[in-house]
Amino acid sequence: MLKGTTVIAIKKNGKTAIAGDGQVTFGNTVLKQKARKIRKLYKGKVLVGFAGSTADALTLFDKLEKKLESYGGQLLRAAVELAKDWRTDKILRRLEAFLIACDKNHILLISGAGDVVEPDEEVIAIGSGGPMALAAAKAMLKFTDLDAKTIAENAIKIASEICIYTNSEIIVEEL
Repeated sequence: MLKGTTVIAIKKNGKTAIAGDGQVTFGNTVLKQKARKIRKLYKGKVLVGFAGSTADALTLFDKLEKKLESYGGQLLRAAVELAKDWRTDKILRRLEAFLIACDKNHILLISGAGDVVEPDEEVIAIGSGGPMALAAAKAMLKFTDLDAKTIAENAIKIASEICIYTNSEIIVEEL
């Protein structure tokens, strides 16, 4: 199974940024180094990133976009409805990916177990390098005045220096 790895989202000072590395692996082999794991959905008002199976994540991007259209861009409602479908549909239930979806108001983790989690803090990360990126971002949020976009990019860079499944080909988007 092809897998994408590290994505992080951060809110700070009215800005929301999401960053992802570019590495796609098959087992312990790197197949692609410049994959785009971040997408803009719903008229550019929602940012989404994935970790896990690439094909599964692309399917979920499409499903989330349809839910956003159905619910007028209400991210929280669309995410809950997607999670319900993901958990109960026999085909969707087998999809192996995690999504981070964010807009100006929310950062959400969406999983196939039916979870929609909004973190207590304004930062969340997923994937193999997620814990490293999260730790780096939390330190930067606490001890620097860097903006959300800069923190997201640097957190992935730090994770790429530690995690063999994360690289430094980083894409960052901001709202």
